[in-house]
Amino acid sequence: MSALLPLLFGLVGLLLLLLRTRKRRDDEPPLINGWIPFIGKALQFGKDAHKFLEEYKRKYGDVFTVHIAGKYMTFIMDPLLYPSVIRQGRQLDFHEFTGKVAPLTFGYKPVHSDLWDKIMRSFQLLQGDNLQPLTESMMGNLLLVFRQDHLDHGLWGTRSMCDFCSSVMFEATFLTMFGRPATGQRHSGMEALREDFNKFDNMFPLLIAQVPIWLLGKTSAIRKKLIHQFLPKHLSRFSNTSQFIKMRAGLFEQESLKDTDIGAHHFAMLWASVGNTLPATFWATYYLVSHPEALQAVRQEILDVLRDDGVEFSTDNDVNLSKEQLDKLIYLESSINESLRLSSASTNIRVAQEDFSLRLDASRAISVRKGDIIALYPQSMHLDPEIYEEPQTFRFDRFVQDGAVKTDFYKDGQKLRYYLMPFGSGSSMCPGRYFAVNEIKQFLSVLLLYFEMELEEGQPRPALDPSRAGLGILLPSTDVRFRFRLRPTEV
Repeated sequence: MSALLPLLFGLVGLLLLLLRTRKRRDDEPPLINGWIPFIGKALQFGKDAHKFLEEYKRKYGDVFTVHIAGKYMTFIMDPLLYPSVIRQGRQLDFHEFTGKVAPLTFGYKPVHSDLWDKIMRSFQLLQGDNLQPLTESMMGNLLLVFRQDHLDHGLWGTRSMCDFCSSVMFEATFLTMFGRPATGQRHSGMEALREDFNKFDNMFPLLIAQVPIWLLGKTSAIRKKLIHQFLPKHLSRFSNTSQFIKMRAGLFEQESLKDTDIGAHHFAMLWASVGNTLPATFWATYYLVSHPEALQAVRQEILDVLRDDGVEFSTDNDVNLSKEQLDKLIYLESSINESLRLSSASTNIRVAQEDFSLRLDASRAISVRKGDIIALYPQSMHLDPEIYEEPQTFRFDRFVQDGAVKTDFYKDGQKLRYYLMPFGSGSSMCPGRYFAVNEIKQFLSVLLLYFEMELEEGQPRPALDPSRAGLGILLPSTDVRFRFRLRPTEV
């Protein structure tokens, strides 16, 4: 009996800890605890984050703290206050969260700060002039997949749009980043790899929430299988591997990481490359196909840019759009930005490194506790009718003004510094965002130039699946059937 007493006291102490309710202190924002110990308001937030936050915004104002799955998250809902959070680099840190959660999610050991800094610097190879070779490689791989799988006849074909976009972009991105097989142009087993990736991705929200992987059925075995695909002994056989992946592989080799950790890092980069890009590509495609006037305007813009450079496009020939040409496609970029505005639901988070007072504006500051999370939820801004007229309506030219990119958006009569945030902000901004937008532009350019497309009749508009709220681009709740065929050669 005496041996059981320590265990009993321990369990009682744990129960009391879980049942203990945090009390709001002076100068802290309104606090919403929820009545379920530890869980707090996690279930309501997960069901529909946007609706949940808007309801509490109406009740408590622009700043409030919510207890969500053992964490206390202070949401800053006024976009005019975003700069106060984003520029607070010393006391609010993003890397503490990613440094803890990413290794648990993807299965590699945490890395020391020097290696992490080198890894982050490698992303320069996805930006600026370094995008040119990636652009050329991606265009070639897109045409390879399209030519062999979809451009072989002029008959109408029917597919599920999200699956279609996913299959093409997944393979083309894989080939661009990791390279082609030693013999042949395409890897065998790509569809099986994508199927395993999707199974893992379905569990991704739970892994990010730090649910132990052993509680998630076959997810651990699937992750191990995916990591195996990226072991050095396999990648070393590939040809035309991007300089970005080569540089990272070199860093891992210099640090003498285990092969399984190297494979896990490469697998994490695959997820980073396509996890949000695939649904983003679907939404951009869907909105253009469902708005024929927008599709025609963007198609004509692409044809005009080619013609200005002396190229008369024909479906009989391979098109080659350079990065400079892609940069001129402002209506295409506006269409992509508009679809991102309508489909993104990321949470920008920072972890408080100490107790401190966060100055929000000239007249307001809030007290923040060490370990608390400060969160921005841009979806509320993206759907604010004061900032975006008819915010639920797709307008392909919303981000174009007087023939140039529009950057003037206002709230309460003040110009917003941050008005579109699908890729995060500040130190947490996605370092691969330029590559992501670039490859979506390429995919849509090929699609619009080579194909006639239309939605099948009698389908409801796809809704956003809220299960990934806070993690980036939302998936559609249901897929959409569409018809496509090769466009006739221009006469």
